[in-house]
Amino acid sequence: MENAKILVETFESMGLKVYGGKNGPYVWVHFPGLSSWQVFNQFLEKAAIVTVPGIGFGPAGEGYIRVSAFSHRESILEASRRFTKLI
Repeated sequence: MENAKILVETFESMGLKVYGGKNGPYVWVHFPGLSSWQVFNQFLEKAAIVTVPGIGFGPAGEGYIRVSAFSHRESILEASRRFTKLI
């Protein structure tokens, strides 16, 4: 859960709305004005990070991505640096 906390803090520090990451290893991040596929593609192409487009979970997921905290701590820290640099 410490990895999830790192991700939540990273996205919140960028002024984004974040849900989850407190009782489970998944973090949902809202990107207003962008489709979940746009955000997914941006992270994949520009930061080499795989997220999950929220639309894959139904219409309410549009505009969100889901990020998993399942990884080694160093990988989460590196991803956080890449997210920060890209946004």
